[in-house]
Amino acid sequence: MAARNSWLRGGVALVTGAASGIGAALAQSLARRGMDLALADRNADGLAATAQAVSGVGVRSSVHRIDLADRAAIAALPAQVLDSHGRLNVLVNNAGVAVGGSFLQVDESDFDRLMAVNFEAVVRLTRAFLPVLQKEPAAQLVNISSIFGIVAPPGQTAYCASKFAVRGFSESLRHELAVAGSPVGVTVVHPGGVRTAIAENATPPRDVTPELLARQKQVWERMLKMPAAEAGEIVARGIEQRALRVLVGDDARQAAFLQRLFPVGYWRFMAAEIRRRTGGVGV
Repeated sequence: MAARNSWLRGGVALVTGAASGIGAALAQSLARRGMDLALADRNADGLAATAQAVSGVGVRSSVHRIDLADRAAIAALPAQVLDSHGRLNVLVNNAGVAVGGSFLQVDESDFDRLMAVNFEAVVRLTRAFLPVLQKEPAAQLVNISSIFGIVAPPGQTAYCASKFAVRGFSESLRHELAVAGSPVGVTVVHPGGVRTAIAENATPPRDVTPELLARQKQVWERMLKMPAAEAGEIVARGIEQRALRVLVGDDARQAAFLQRLFPVGYWRFMAAEIRRRTGGVGV
């Protein structure tokens, strides 16, 4: 239950990737804390559904259909959000895509598209909205990385590259803002296995057999356990507390712990645990 005196109450949050998954769930959790919402995504139907869900809580929302690989669209977004809400004190960079396959299986264009959405859009949105956030007495920049921004499994070179980049950018920016005495804090979120459609919607690698693709999907179906609503509430609590890092799920906490213990050799322990959890299917 959200605290009645939460600093978020009466504020405005922009959530990207708000049409489904963690983004939609987080929007509803922030709405319960009394925040008005600017909802951004490519999926118009999903945006409408999220807007309808938060309207039942009694907050105002605006919808912004946007392709985050489009630089001009990002540059135009601050004016649209300010026109709808007049201010912004929480920016959640949540939108993301996935690409399956080993490095040599992933087309260069798919790799570049993933980096454009998962990392470059985070940088551009931060550049576009940081002057707006700086005007608030307290504001929070929330960047959704992944547990794959802490550990790097095989078959995830593009995704890991983007999520490690989000983490490094966010942590360096946090230190810059702190030194400058900025009112803007930075939260980095590392979800583990959350039940969203990102794996199902991932661009498949080239030259993959239907049998291998089915096997890979089976692995992820068994690994993605946490409901998005639970993950969204965990992230909302982290924002409310202005946490520096939020690990979402026991699997994320365990993986982060293993990486600290074995910064080079963690994968052999993780691979064994994944085989156990998936009934020997492995990765």
